[in-house]
Amino acid sequence: MKSYGLIAVLLAGLLAGTAVHAQQSAAPAGSTGQCKDNTYTDHATKKGACSGHKGVKEWYGAPTGASAPASNAATTAPAAAAPTASNTMSPKTTAPVPGSKPSGFQPPANAAPGGGPGLVWINESSKVYHCQGDKWYGKTKSGAYMSEADAKAKGYHPDHGKACTQ
Repeated sequence: MKSYGLIAVLLAGLLAGTAVHAQQSAAPAGSTGQCKDNTYTDHATKKGACSGHKGVKEWYGAPTGASAPASNAATTAPAAAAPTASNTMSPKTTAPVPGSKPSGFQPPANAAPGGGPGLVWINESSKVYHCQGDKWYGKTKSGAYMSEADAKAKGYHPDHGKACTQ
């Protein structure tokens, strides 16, 4: 009887391992984990990997076939499941340079008109605002320009916790 129980436990472990492997294989190359909003990260450590993405859903560890990048920002990619308004992002616009660390998603080349000194760009979907000079300033899918004080008053928070004015 004990051998049947042991076989059942081994079989369950094997099936669970296959499911995790299938999920990892659907992840973009170099991914170290999946965030709760179904985006992926290449962050070297679990701490802060899915900051602004509702936390870590699944942690894979070091990316397969590559060393862990020394990135401080989460890299996101479209989820394997059908996209929803909360997890759609534009794909990378540039090919990676061999030997370089993944750069994540690149913003569109042109910023929305109307920005300038004293104004921040709010990302309406993430409730984050970006300062002038930031690579995402005026370039997220849905957003608007406003003063930093107005953005804070409406509940927006600075990108990576770094306010534009001190």
